[in-house]
Amino acid sequence: MAKKQTAGRDVLGEFAPKFAELNDDVLFGEVWSRETELSPRDRSLITCSSLMTQGAPQLEAHLNIAKENGVTKEEIVELITHLAFYAGWPKAWTAFTLAKEIYGESNEA
Repeated sequence: MAKKQTAGRDVLGEFAPKFAELNDDVLFGEVWSRETELSPRDRSLITCSSLMTQGAPQLEAHLNIAKENGVTKEEIVELITHLAFYAGWPKAWTAFTLAKEIYGESNEA
């Protein structure tokens, strides 16, 4: 089962308490916990795909979650390569930069 999410409350709890509650309790507490419908691994692949196509900054956090949920480097590379043709080359470059950091390969030349 997915671990209890507190990021909403940690970051926005005092500023936007209802949003923080919805983030932690509904999105992560109710939706992400529906593991009989979709595994956390599959949810991570879907979420990373969506965030990459939007160019959303939350992609970095979700790449970390994907790694924790068992998504391999090879799968992330394939996901980004595939979506590059649908979402755009610059978004793929950005996603690859994040994935390379998260999956432990430095930028040394």
